[in-house]
Amino acid sequence: MFTGIVEEVGTVVSCRNEGGNRHIVVRARMAPELRIDQSIAHNGACLTVIAVAGDTYTVTAVEETLRRSNLGDLEPGDGVDLERSLRAGDRLDGHLVQGHIDAVIECLDIQEEGGSWRCTFRLPMDRRHLVVSKGSICLNGVSLTIADLGADHFTVAIIPYTYGHTIFRDMKVGGRVNVEFDILGKYVAAAMQHPVRV
Repeated sequence: MFTGIVEEVGTVVSCRNEGGNRHIVVRARMAPELRIDQSIAHNGACLTVIAVAGDTYTVTAVEETLRRSNLGDLEPGDGVDLERSLRAGDRLDGHLVQGHIDAVIECLDIQEEGGSWRCTFRLPMDRRHLVVSKGSICLNGVSLTIADLGADHFTVAIIPYTYGHTIFRDMKVGGRVNVEFDILGKYVAAAMQHPVRV
């Protein structure tokens, strides 16, 4: 479980495909503190540490993860948003995030507004019921609030700190972004679709 509060932006050192899997080596300040089997969110996708060496560590993205996320797009030199899993007793500064990517969506527009940024993203019609105005959403591992909501798009506001400390600083129109919809909304939608009869 995560909170959508990015700890640091790591740098991809190398990527190696093996069968349907992709081994990714990341350089990060947190690397010396990591241990094998630990869970780390990479652009919001939960991956398991399989090796640690100095200031780098290795994770493996399986075919299912590559199909559902933008991790297959990563190349050496790219930044990646990193967050370690939530510890019991920690403050929940963002919102509850599982690290399970629901879809990859497209950035439609970026507007700078005197020190903050408004980013608009395409909203898949089959997921429209999972998004509410002023509700929570996780984009590339960042917990954000829906500022504006349309029939086929939504907008989030990015404060300067978030912009400077996540890969949002490298966001481009047309970029592919991992999205995890709010787990509470998903449970409510499932309950409404399949009500329990007592």
